Amino acid sequence: MTADEYLYETEERNRPMELEFGLLREPPSPFYSHQTLVLRIAQLLTFAGQGLGHVAVAPLDVVLDRERALIVQPDVLFVSNERQSIIRDQIWGAPDLVVEVLSSGTEQHDRHAKRGWYRQYGVREYWLVDPKQTQLTILDFTGALPAERIVRGGRAARSSVLPDLVVKSFEIFG
Repeated sequence: MTADEYLYETEERNRPMELEFGLLREPPSPFYSHQTLVLRIAQLLTFAGQGLGHVAVAPLDVVLDRERALIVQPDVLFVSNERQSIIRDQIWGAPDLVVEVLSSGTEQHDRHAKRGWYRQYGVREYWLVDPKQTQLTILDFTGALPAERIVRGGRAARSSVLPDLVVKSFEIFG
């Protein structure tokens, strides 16, 4: 399937769908606990990013590479005001910050394939939220090598995309 077929010939749905190099992937709908975390994180980013950019939640297509038919739907994303031109009916390019809440069906894919794509296509910061371990891994892709910060327990970490945001695990996991 081409990116244009995916974008313009499939019907709009509220189910997750992604196009990975021409292959349509339809993971199962997320559980309630997953969506609760997605909403908490979206609220956290909306508050921290107030006036700085735009927050959105899945399902929303992010076209990373139209020619190679790579379209993903991250759980939560943030696009800065400086880059808001990439926001149309879909997001056309890499968001500044992407969040994936891990689940048993998507964990390996999120940790490996998506991590590589997000770095390759210009995402500045990638959060992996692990409900089983009650930890957040923040990957900063702005340097030559990714910097990794792990947030669990009472520890806190600062976002490089939203520098006024200091994240503590209790804010995410309750």
